[in-house]
Amino acid sequence: MYSLSDYGYDLPAELIAQAPAAKRDHARLLRLACGTGCISHHRFDALGRLLAPGDVLVLNDTAVVKARLLGRKASGGKAEVFLLDYAGGVRDGRRFACDCLIKSSKPARAGTLIHFGEEMIGRVTALGEGVCRVEFCGDADFDLLLERMGHVPLPPYIRRADETGDRTAYQTVYAAARGAVAAPTAGLHFTPELLESLRAQNIAVALITLHVGYGTFAPVRVEDIREHRMHAERYDIPEASAAAINAARARGGRVVAVGTTAVRTLEFASDERGRVVAGSGICELFIYPGFRFKAIDAMITNFHLPQSTLLMLVAAFAGRENILNAYREAVRERYRFFSYGDAMFIG
Repeated sequence: MYSLSDYGYDLPAELIAQAPAAKRDHARLLRLACGTGCISHHRFDALGRLLAPGDVLVLNDTAVVKARLLGRKASGGKAEVFLLDYAGGVRDGRRFACDCLIKSSKPARAGTLIHFGEEMIGRVTALGEGVCRVEFCGDADFDLLLERMGHVPLPPYIRRADETGDRTAYQTVYAAARGAVAAPTAGLHFTPELLESLRAQNIAVALITLHVGYGTFAPVRVEDIREHRMHAERYDIPEASAAAINAARARGGRVVAVGTTAVRTLEFASDERGRVVAGSGICELFIYPGFRFKAIDAMITNFHLPQSTLLMLVAAFAGRENILNAYREAVRERYRFFSYGDAMFIG
């Protein structure tokens, strides 16, 4: 279960969702019972039937920034810059610096200048292993320019340019804390109406933040998955949210994490008894089979790429064979996969 090849599965390309569902909560929802491996099929707006009064839903309220910038080098060649760590960027007046990926015909060098129209310029200040440090300077505040000039960072398996509709579709309805360079996609299925109906059922909602970073896209490049190292991501758990989560656990309710980002944050920030500790920090937790879960009782998640760290996480929670069987069932039933696709309830 520690071999990368143990986490592959066959997926027809046409099942990779290229656009969101017509209505967020009309996506399909596959329910997988961990104890038995039993599978049932639902629509996402019927989520309340799978929850019980006293449960708490834990949502990641990070907001996606327009992390892709298209520019040109001084030579005239095109350059695409992807912000890797917007949340950890350093600001100094109208200057902003952070780690980035740069895609161009020739590799960037220290000192390379990239022009984004006439309003902003980026300068490569340092090089790492496939990562560049870029300092941006513009005619206005960097965030204003990024909002105006940046592109929605759709994942590479969505094979089209971002469109106006992606600005809202690739953002949860409760997004609040700017900092992610990828969406916490399990949360994309919620609507204000659905959340209100769940609260009316006495299901609590707690907000935490984990700024999704490049680790979402980074492939596992080692055959023994235990040798993989996760990228660091910044998190924050408010006191009120930690109290709500711990209160649900104390009264016998379930802690239901919405998305693998919420799972990783809660498990990282919990003590040995499963009590969640409020605070901020850096999460580098890699969850794979053999991990002992302490903080969560169930999760809502989308379907994940073969051989990805996210697939390993859900396999750790539900069992590898259970997950792969569920994925095969989802393929047979023509579920839609990945970021704009359908969802699972595991628990």
